[in-house]
Amino acid sequence: MVTSSTMKRTPATRSTVALKYLMAVSGLIMIGYLLLHMYGNLKVFAGKEAFDEYAHHLRTFGEPMLPYEGLLWIVRVVLLAAILAHIYAVVVLWRRNRAAAGVVGARRYHSSKNRTGIQRSYASFTMRWGGIVVLAFIVYHLLHLTANVIHPGGASDSPYERVVNGFEIWWVVASYTVAMLAVGFHLWHGIWSALTTLGGNRSANRIDSRLTGIAVVVTLVIVLGFLLPPWAILLGLEG
Repeated sequence: MVTSSTMKRTPATRSTVALKYLMAVSGLIMIGYLLLHMYGNLKVFAGKEAFDEYAHHLRTFGEPMLPYEGLLWIVRVVLLAAILAHIYAVVVLWRRNRAAAGVVGARRYHSSKNRTGIQRSYASFTMRWGGIVVLAFIVYHLLHLTANVIHPGGASDSPYERVVNGFEIWWVVASYTVAMLAVGFHLWHGIWSALTTLGGNRSANRIDSRLTGIAVVVTLVIVLGFLLPPWAILLGLEG
């Protein structure tokens, strides 16, 4: 007989429900950042002076109440915390799902509907690998346009010139496009899942859910908004 003293309990903060909420909230924080970042990127169409002034204003915003780059560091810390929390929740939930699905070693149980296991959409199937692609891209993107450590096309102290120099190279634009497509698949599935977790879904299935339309619209806005500057620069249309 199993008593309450011998039962293994999961702390409330590590329960599956809590982890899903953590994944949803951290994901929405990152989506909010993407929307703001996309808006800033589109200022490249306003020209060098406007874009560089925007980049400078981000670093001096709130002075003297905040130190130089104070706002940026607040955003970076919050964003990093959201990313780490998201990864933690994803890894723990993924391991629990594998255990629940009967995965032994590298194999999953077979079903009559899908020989490889549980039925999944293409977006959910690519969530894990898409997340890895996105994470790798974030590192490269920071080294290129934020830290100015990597500078394809030529180094410059001007944020505008760093963007233009980089996106005048076809393979930089190609890699950026691949990364943004990975972001798109991640967002398409992630937005719907996050809002559903937070109680926003009132439909019996995903096809009829209004959240599907919201996920598609937000995903298209972000992906197309991020892809407009690099392709315009590559094709010489930004000026």
